[in-house]
Amino acid sequence: MVRFEGKVAVVTGAGAGIGKACALAIAREGGRVVVADIDGSAAIACTAQIAAEAGHALALAMDIADAQAVAALFETAERHFGGVDLLVNNASAMHLTPRDRAILDLDLAVWDQTMATNLRGTLLCCRQAIPRMIACGGGAIVNMSSCQGLSGDTALTSYAASKAAMNMLSASLATQYGHAQIRCNAVAPGLIMTERLLAKLDACMQRHLRRHQLLPRVGRPDDVAALVAFLLSDDAAFITGQVVCIDGGMLAHVPTYADGGNSRAARPAGATAEGDAAPRC
Repeated sequence: MVRFEGKVAVVTGAGAGIGKACALAIAREGGRVVVADIDGSAAIACTAQIAAEAGHALALAMDIADAQAVAALFETAERHFGGVDLLVNNASAMHLTPRDRAILDLDLAVWDQTMATNLRGTLLCCRQAIPRMIACGGGAIVNMSSCQGLSGDTALTSYAASKAAMNMLSASLATQYGHAQIRCNAVAPGLIMTERLLAKLDACMQRHLRRHQLLPRVGRPDDVAALVAFLLSDDAAFITGQVVCIDGGMLAHVPTYADGGNSRAARPAGATAEGDAAPRC
């Protein structure tokens, strides 16, 4: 497929994980990609992989919390490739999540920095992209939300709030600029095993989280990239203003699912109450 032939995409946080998978997916379908990441070496490595697959990409090291850096990103994209048709807002302040605690234990600096990157940074990128998309006759934006923005948790207060706000930002953008042929959707991943997450989650926590999925495997960055590519493409031409979960069914069930739900008969063959209990770590 070459759904993005002649299109220019900006992907933030594209040096690794989901962002890198999205950049590769767009390039493999003919798109020219600006790979933006705060880690310049990671961005360069991603563009090198795209080039090795005969794709076209440009690497930029930048911080989306910096308004001037965001403006320079889009000016460079326009100067180098002639415009911007697609935007994937994937960059996120993941380095802050270990310090992102419950409300009474939360350092307000963590809240402020999380919002500056996850929410304000996304807004800055959208504000730069929209006029350029209007000049091109339209475009498509995907904002990377999270299942954390759709349900409460015992920690990750700032992260969850930023992602919930991103869902409404996406709906507002879709509402305000649909008349200009600009579509905007949010994607909410669940347990997606990126390199960074794999390094943070031990086997015990992985088992605990997987108990609450309906599908028997964890998600992969390529799973999310396939959804993002669909939403950016003309195959999704009549889809806008939506939050699409990609979580293996983690948020689709009753809270007691992992303990057998309302029917022990629903338990997978060979499973036992003791075997399904939360692992002791």
